[in-house]
Amino acid sequence: MVPALMRKTWRDDRRAVLGWAAGVAAFTTVYTAFYPQFQGAAELKQDALPKGMLDFLGVADFLSPAGYLQASIFSLIGPLLVLMCATTMIARTIAAPEEGGGMELLLANPVSRRTFAVQRLAAAGAAVTAVAAVPWLLLMIIVPAVGMDVPLSSVAAAGAGLVALTWCFGGLAFLVGGATGRRAIVLSVTGIIAVATYMANAISGMAQGWGWLRWLSPFHYFIGTDPLRTGWHPGHLLVLVVAGAVAVVAGVMLFDRRDVGV
Repeated sequence: MVPALMRKTWRDDRRAVLGWAAGVAAFTTVYTAFYPQFQGAAELKQDALPKGMLDFLGVADFLSPAGYLQASIFSLIGPLLVLMCATTMIARTIAAPEEGGGMELLLANPVSRRTFAVQRLAAAGAAVTAVAAVPWLLLMIIVPAVGMDVPLSSVAAAGAGLVALTWCFGGLAFLVGGATGRRAIVLSVTGIIAVATYMANAISGMAQGWGWLRWLSPFHYFIGTDPLRTGWHPGHLLVLVVAGAVAVVAGVMLFDRRDVGV
C-alpha cells in the first residue's frame, strides 16, 4: 500500500506534473513529426551552421535520422526541459515546505525524519521519472510512424539515458535541499552545476588537451557515447544512477541531522 505521505505529495504536485508532461510531450511530438519536412532542406541547414556550433552541441550531422533526433530532442532543449522539471519538483520535497513554513505540519506525521525524506523523494522521483520517460515512450511510436531509420533499441537507449540523467541531477537537487532547506539555493546550485558540466562536455569535444573534462560531466555519460547510433552503454548509465543515489543518501543524512526550520 502506498504511504499516505506519498499520496499527499502526488495530490499536491499533480497539476505541475501534468503540465510538465504535456509540455515535454508537445515538444517531442512537434519536433519529431517535423522530420519529413525538414529532410528536404537538411543539407542546406547543415551547411548554414558553423562546424564549431555542431561540435558544441555534440551533433555530428543533421542529415541522418539519428543526427536529427540527437540535435532536436537529446542535445539541448530536451534535457533542459526535463532537468528543469526535476529540479523544481525535487525542490518541493523539503526546501519549499521548509521555506514556506509548512514543514511543521508535514513532520507531524508519525514517521522518522529519514522516512519522511525518503517518502517525499520517492513520490517526487516517481513523478519526475514519468515526465523524463515521455520522450522515450513517444519516440518509440513516432520514429517508425514518420519513417526515421533509427533502431528502436537505440531510441530506448537514448531515452533511458535521459531518465538516468534526470536521476543524477534530481539526486543533486535533493542533496542541496536536504542540506540547506532553501528552494532558491536548490534551483541556483543545480542549475549552475548543470550548465557548468554541459559546457565541460562541449569544450572537451572542441579543444585539444581538454578531453579529460568529459569524464566529469554527466552529459557525457548520457549522450557522449552517441546511443542513437551505438545503442546501449550500461556502464555509463550506471555511473549516472550511482551518482544520484549517493547524493540522495547524503541528502537524507544531512536533513536528518540539521535543525529544520518550521
